Amino acid sequence: MLFSTMNKSNRFRMSSFKIFDLMFNQRNIHELTCRFAVVLILTCQCLADDGYEMDDFLKREYSLTKPYQGLGSSSSSYWDLMGNAMITTEHVRLTPDLQSRQGAVWSRVPCFLRDWELQVHFKIHGHGKKNLNGDGMALWYTKERMQTGPVFGNMNLFTGLGVFVDTYPNENKNHERVFPYVSGMVGNGTLAYEHDRDGQSTELGGCTALVRNIPHDTFLLIRYTKNRLTIQIDVDGKQKWQDCLDLPGVRLPRGYFFGASSVTGDLSDNHDLISMKLYQLTVERTQEEEEEEELIPSVDNFENLNKVEVQEEGMSGVQLFFTIVFSVIGIFVLGVVAVVMYGRWKENSRKRFY
Repeated sequence: MLFSTMNKSNRFRMSSFKIFDLMFNQRNIHELTCRFAVVLILTCQCLADDGYEMDDFLKREYSLTKPYQGLGSSSSSYWDLMGNAMITTEHVRLTPDLQSRQGAVWSRVPCFLRDWELQVHFKIHGHGKKNLNGDGMALWYTKERMQTGPVFGNMNLFTGLGVFVDTYPNENKNHERVFPYVSGMVGNGTLAYEHDRDGQSTELGGCTALVRNIPHDTFLLIRYTKNRLTIQIDVDGKQKWQDCLDLPGVRLPRGYFFGASSVTGDLSDNHDLISMKLYQLTVERTQEEEEEEELIPSVDNFENLNKVEVQEEGMSGVQLFFTIVFSVIGIFVLGVVAVVMYGRWKENSRKRFY
């Protein structure tokens, strides 16, 4: 009987150990599952840094991302800083919110990809009120690099592609667009960007993009594939691209440099570049398309693409007033002359009658 009792006791202990062991294993499994989920979430966040990732095709030699190690100061760096541009842990500040500043960042490595997509994460903010801020920033794919000038801090008469985020309307008259405004331009080395007219005569198209002083992230996408230029924006915080420009017949040579620049004048803003990520696109091409090589940037039928009508300037209130006054005086003088002439004619008629 004692032996039977001991067996029962041992079985009870073994059952208890099994229960505790099972509970322990379940707890470990639950803990491991939670840890795996956390690691997976963090990994996804890293891979989806800006919300749009294609790591298999990311070309790091043409991309600018955190932590910006060695930027501009190392022979192994792929990028150069210029002007007042400065590096922080969170962004590359092209210009601070101060007057008369100019800054840029330029790739050192020319790009020979035929088909590519550039995703840009940026932020524009400052203390100025609406239309009392400026001037904006530009993204470049050009033959020239590390130049200064009046086009958002870069040279005029550039050769290649410029995409402008213009935050200040320089031409106040007859403006049908709402600023900030995103537009694109292809330069061939002789085509000038007209700053005073906000580049309307040379732009390929564009869209309004309310990017200034907003609480969420702002993105811009430039895609070039099979001679087609596409610009899209995500400025509403929805991680959804919106069409801004889609144009076929755009011909850009290979071997140009990517860059970004900004400038401030009497008005200013912080222009921050958080990342520029370039992706190589896989596109099927015919043998003829593979052998095609562009030498000079151009746009098919450009002369018919963007005809800006120059409207005659209307009269001011003072001009209108004097126009009316002189018109009345002129009519009065003509009336007096007519009366005098009629009187003389009548008098002469009477003399002939007598």
